[in-house]
Formats: sequence, C-alpha cells, structure tokens
Amino acid sequence: MESMNMSYLDPKTVTLIGIPGLKHVQFWIGFSFFAVCLVALLGNIILLIIIPTEHSLHQPMYIFLAVLAATDIGLCVAIAPKMLAIFWFDFYSMAFDACLAQLFFIHALQGMESGILLAMAFDRYVAICDPLRYTSTLTPFILVSMVLVVAIRATVLVGILPILIKRLHFFHSIVIAHSYCEHMAVVKLAAEDIRVNKTCGLFVGFTILGFDMIFILISYILIFQAVFRLHQKEAWLKAFNTCTAHIFVFLEFYILAFFSFFSHRFGHIVPSTHILLSTINLLVPPALNPIVYGVKNKVIRKRVARLFFLNH
Repeated sequence: MESMNMSYLDPKTVTLIGIPGLKHVQFWIGFSFFAVCLVALLGNIILLIIIPTEHSLHQPMYIFLAVLAATDIGLCVAIAPKMLAIFWFDFYSMAFDACLAQLFFIHALQGMESGILLAMAFDRYVAICDPLRYTSTLTPFILVSMVLVVAIRATVLVGILPILIKRLHFFHSIVIAHSYCEHMAVVKLAAEDIRVNKTCGLFVGFTILGFDMIFILISYILIFQAVFRLHQKEAWLKAFNTCTAHIFVFLEFYILAFFSFFSHRFGHIVPSTHILLSTINLLVPPALNPIVYGVKNKVIRKRVARLFFLNH
C-alpha cells in the first residue's frame, strides 16, 4: 500500500481494500453478499416480468413497485461486481472517475428508492383515506410525473457530490477503506478543506432521506387515524393488512440507511462493522422487497408459482 505520508495531485486511480480487519475472511463473506445479490436480482426481475404482463396488477401501487424493482436491480449492479472482484480476485485498483461514477449511481439510486417508498406511502394514504377519489387522483399522468420528480431530484442533488469532489486536487491517500466508493469515504482522503463537501453531503442526505421519512411518517399517522375510526372489524383488518408490507419495507430501509449515514459522520464504531452494515443497507432491502410484496400479494404468488411450473 502507498504511504499515508505522501500527497497525491489529481490521482487517476484509487485503491479499495474491502473490509479493514477482515481481509482474511472477506473471500468467504463475498459468498454471503453474492447470495443476497442473486436473491435480489432474481426477485426483482420476476416482478418486472409479472407486473407488466398481469392486467390486474396495472394499478398505481404495483407500478411504483415495478419502478422500485428496477431501482433495486440498478443498486445491485452498481455495487456487487466491483465488491466481489475485491473479495474474490484481489482487484483493488479502480479509476478515480469510475469511483465517482459508482458513488453517483449508488447514492442516486438509493435516493430514488427513498422517493418511491414515499410515493407508495402516498398511494396507500389516498387508497385508505380518500378511496372515492383514488382513480381520479392517481392518474397515469400523475404517476409518471411523480416518478420523474423522484428521478430528477435524486439525479440533481446527488450529482452535486462528485462535482464537488472533482474540485479537490490534493489527497493525502488514495486508499479507500471500503468495499465500494461511498461519498464520505472518498471525501476523507482529501488533504484540503472538505467542509463544503461534508455540509453538502448532510444537506443531500436530509433533503432526500429526511424529507421522505418525515412525510412517510405523516402519511401513516393519517392512515392509522382513518383505520381506527372504522367501526367494522373486517374493514379495520383489511385496511391494516394492506399497509403491513409497506411498513416493514419502510422500517428496514430507513433504520439501516440512517444508521449507516450517521455512523460514518458522527459515530466511532469499528470500521469493519460500519462497512458490513452499510453494505447490508444497500443489498438487503433489494432482496427483501420482492419477497415481502410477493408474499403479501396473492396474484404475484400465483404467477411466481406458474413461472416455476409449481402450479398449472
């Protein structure tokens, strides 16, 4: 490894070392992450096959689910190949611009996932709290507009981060103690003032994750208020049942995301623990989402069974 006392001017490459302190076992850890990626890719590809071809699933919630599936596939493709190349083949080197590209795609796709979860929460709010105006509220134009706003917001805000990194020229190291190019892991290599980068990172994180989480919470508070006002127990259970999958996905995404976000900036946990948790934060939700929504939906379950010749 290069000396930490050297200074690098506009480096062309960086070195990703994987998981510090666990290099002797990261070859085997790679198999666990590979299995999670396989589950995520298979599950989300199946959703992208079933939802467009099943007419009964041509509803706003499942359209959002299809966009979420495409986003999750993108996340796996952005992180897994290089990470597994490090773990299995010792391919540590990476072009600096390729590192910034990976940084952009990982954080932008994560921001899109957060926005789609907010859109799905809004869908459930309208379906339960204002069902008579559901079809007139969530029109095809509104659905497309919501997806475009989510994509543009993530692209523009996250796009600022690699641009600000490119203005930095001097680096005290080119060794990134991580398994992928994470924003703060790259920024901390700089030998210049990085306050603007840190502030912008916090701004982007709170503007996307913080904003979405607050409005998702508000949506579910209003949903539960409406549900508890229902007098029939069957209606109460049906309404609550439609939200359980969303609540589970919401909790596992934001708990992992905020733990990773704050631990990198303010925490003092062991680097290997942080890297494992941040990688789990990126790979586990894409694997769980199709399982959670697939198990909850009878139509998807039947189509999956037919797809694998388990039912005729």
